[in-house]
Amino acid sequence: MTASPDPSRAIAFQGAPGAYSHMACLSAYPAMEPLPCDTFEDAFAAVREGRARYAMIPIDNSLAGRVADVHHLMPYAGLHIIAEHFERISHHLLAPAGATLETITSVESHVHALGQCRNLIRRLGLEVIVGADTAGAAADLARSGDVTKAAIASKLAGEIYGLTSLMGGIEDAEHNTTRFVVLAREAVEPNPNIPCVTTFVFRVRNVPAALYKALGGFATNGVNITKLESYLVAGEFVAAQFYADVEAHPAHRNLRLALEELDFFSHEVRILGVYPSHPFRLAQRQAGE
Repeated sequence: MTASPDPSRAIAFQGAPGAYSHMACLSAYPAMEPLPCDTFEDAFAAVREGRARYAMIPIDNSLAGRVADVHHLMPYAGLHIIAEHFERISHHLLAPAGATLETITSVESHVHALGQCRNLIRRLGLEVIVGADTAGAAADLARSGDVTKAAIASKLAGEIYGLTSLMGGIEDAEHNTTRFVVLAREAVEPNPNIPCVTTFVFRVRNVPAALYKALGGFATNGVNITKLESYLVAGEFVAAQFYADVEAHPAHRNLRLALEELDFFSHEVRILGVYPSHPFRLAQRQAGE
């Protein structure tokens, strides 16, 4: 049985070893020890209970969109966002030793990974099997040793489970990137003089034009909203909670005024974190200017 890592050096992630969240942990925090967890709730609990210092949680993907459940769970995790990380996703077609492109007839992976590799799957004429996650599919394949089966997962998963990469970089789009946020028990206040992101959730009052009025302060005060998503809460179809990212620090006058106006037209405004903008975000913004 593997010993638990030193909590002060542990970073929790959801999934099996070799998952893309595992790769994100290694990329962003190479000196820390990744701690695999079965569910997002388990990863949150590991940080909350002191078994890990941070949690690396995927938020959305440039192809597949938002990661299911995370927006529902994160506001109630009792944690704070302290950083963001962007991980380029490169899928590999993995198979047991002895397998070739001619022997494989089916491929298993997470539904998003399968959807991101449609062109190759169609070209090879493979039967698609939807699995719980990418690394889990690789682990199952390694145990079976079936040369007629393949898995789509990371290069790291192939190395961990002793599988051969028949092809790498098989994703349909070169821009396939996942954005992660890093959660901790305590908030970290970044320098307001550097580019920052503020993430918050809120609910609008159930009256006409409530969202329009709530967001008006961001427009009039020149605050750039980079993400705004709604989702139903408590099974109610008449009330929605919104998740938002803005490029500003609450210490900035324009964001402070915008949040004051938001608070007037909505309720349950809660800041989940204020953190430095990742270099990937800054590079994309400069490229678009």
